[in-house]
Amino acid sequence: MRFRDQGLLGRALAHRSYCAEHPDTVSNERLEFLGDAVLGLVVTDYMFREYPEMPEGELAKLRASVVNSEVLAEVAIESQLGPALLLGKGEDASGGRTKASILADAMEAVIGAAYLDGGWETARALVLRLFEPRIIEGAAGPGGRDYKTRLQELAARRFDQLPRYQLRHEGPDHSRRFYATVMLQGKPWGTGEGRSKKQAEQGAARMAWRRLLERDGVEPDGPEISEGTEVVALGGNDAGAT
Repeated sequence: MRFRDQGLLGRALAHRSYCAEHPDTVSNERLEFLGDAVLGLVVTDYMFREYPEMPEGELAKLRASVVNSEVLAEVAIESQLGPALLLGKGEDASGGRTKASILADAMEAVIGAAYLDGGWETARALVLRLFEPRIIEGAAGPGGRDYKTRLQELAARRFDQLPRYQLRHEGPDHSRRFYATVMLQGKPWGTGEGRSKKQAEQGAARMAWRRLLERDGVEPDGPEISEGTEVVALGGNDAGAT
């Protein structure tokens, strides 16, 4: 995303060690506090809507598996926040740009800054772009009906065939990105991307599953379609990127 207020972004990247050397600079700690709340609400709202049959206890476990310092640090690394951090000389020299705690805090601060800069929808779009693949992957645990399973069941009922996935990847081994396209009856119905094949395929399956339901006049965010429910009239607009 592009920040309208570049000062907000700069503040989100300013660690307290930098501020100690530059007294006129405000640290990212208040933005981190705000970003933590925004992140938690976006993820909770998304899970509540996307998994209407998931019990409260499982929702809490899923949220904890996504909203934690380790995952935040991973997302910060993927977003290349490290090189952009404003650190004091001592912190920088001691490897602060790769410290998980500093990276996680900065990621939350950036989310807080995005909320102030563009409002709820901007912050929500940023959070889901960064965290949605991890939510989907986490939901596909033992006994979970992940999107690949949902799409497989729906496609089997409607087409009497299973989806096929086309995969490609880009980038070096340490930061490889995977891209998936799901095919039904020889046509692309969804695309997805992620840091693993599983994430990319889950994203593609989610898009295709939602498109199938929408074309049938079923609201994807409503109650989940049961095994025996019949839906009608399939078609398709061109699939966009996830």
